[in-house]
Amino acid sequence: MNIRGFIFDLDGVITDTAEYHYLAWKKLSDDNGWNFDRELNEKLRGVSRLDSLQIILNHNDVELEFEEKDRLANLKNVNYVQMLQKVTSADLLPGVKEFLIELREKGFKTSVASASKNADLVLTNLEAKGLFDNISDGNSVENSKPAPDVFVHAAGSIGCTAKECIVVEDAEAGVAAAKLAGMKVIGLGAEETLGKADFIFKGIYEINLDDIIKRI
Repeated sequence: MNIRGFIFDLDGVITDTAEYHYLAWKKLSDDNGWNFDRELNEKLRGVSRLDSLQIILNHNDVELEFEEKDRLANLKNVNYVQMLQKVTSADLLPGVKEFLIELREKGFKTSVASASKNADLVLTNLEAKGLFDNISDGNSVENSKPAPDVFVHAAGSIGCTAKECIVVEDAEAGVAAAKLAGMKVIGLGAEETLGKADFIFKGIYEINLDDIIKRI
């Protein structure tokens, strides 16, 4: 198989802003008297902002009009964006910069495919935008993961078909979305949640590019 592109999730793959997401959702939930803990937070991984809010509302048996849900989701984002100001290049996860540089040197196209609508801001603060040919995020498509839309968009934006791309993901919803798109997937994390990935590693620092390409 001719692999020409690599597509990366952002949170948990390039950097770990998951704690900021948790704290922002926790503040919103606490302010509204809703139950929210780290176990429930795990169900939000790779899920869009409005869908994440709906998961929290369902958990608390709360029903709201769309306008109120939209307001609350935006309020959560305001809190999250404030926290993102703390992100610097030191927050790139181990092995990420080296792997991206290797991909570029060997002629592979690279893109980010994230449910986040703040991907551009995060990558700017990480000083990593120049390592990617494109950024596809929550602003790029209507349907978020586990729908395959953002991965299909990312592939097209770097001139590749789905079958010419390998996705790097850390969330079950993201792996499912990439497989629906017809892409090979490198999962980062635990096999229990990423079992459908084609390869599983603890982190990008474990990936051997030449070995992956040989085994595709």
